[in-house]
Amino acid sequence: MTLQEITRSSPARSQLTAGFRDILPLAVGVGVYGLAFGLLAAQAQMDGLQTGVMGTIVFAGSSQIIAVERLVAGAGAGAALLAGLALNLRLLLITASLRDEFAGRPWWQVLLGVHLVTDENWALMHAMRARGRRTGYWYLVGGGLGLVAVWVLTTVAGASFATAVPEPKALGMDFAFTAAFIAILRSLWSGSAMLLPWIGSIAIVLLAGLLTPLDPSWTLILGGLSGAAIAGVLGSD
Repeated sequence: MTLQEITRSSPARSQLTAGFRDILPLAVGVGVYGLAFGLLAAQAQMDGLQTGVMGTIVFAGSSQIIAVERLVAGAGAGAALLAGLALNLRLLLITASLRDEFAGRPWWQVLLGVHLVTDENWALMHAMRARGRRTGYWYLVGGGLGLVAVWVLTTVAGASFATAVPEPKALGMDFAFTAAFIAILRSLWSGSAMLLPWIGSIAIVLLAGLLTPLDPSWTLILGGLSGAAIAGVLGSD
């Protein structure tokens, strides 16, 4: 199905619109830490255009935050990239659970769906199904489009504002990384099933940081890998 055919398809169009509409209340929270990330990106000498391009291509809040934080801390680009990837390994479990939605679709639709899937629109799709609503691939994509629009707009706004402020630290912007990361962690919590993966990940980071000479970037990578492994063994999404 091409883009032109999608616009002519009433079921696909209605699901796309419904997903976009339904995600907007959740997108408010995404916008809050999007602004915070924009402030942080400015500290890494990124302008509004660079921040917007990164948000569109990467579109992974926690990974972007930890990667930029590592760059600001002086870590190399490779370590920052690996830390960001490790933190978002949980998305492998989420996308694996969408095999029925992706089955039989052309490659570009699969890539689009994989790129746009997040904790929020994935959870919303299943919540609406539990209420008896018919939701599927295009509902997921509609929600993802709503989130990426809010994310890019707010991150660009935050970066543009920060570059206009002579002394960002004077306004407490140096705490933005911590505040944004706390907000993202809170949004990722989905119940007691998350407890063991989180505890295991935190324990690995603390032990590696205290008992080994590893750079903090590598302890974060170990923590992300161990948390994803625990979640996979337990069957947690």
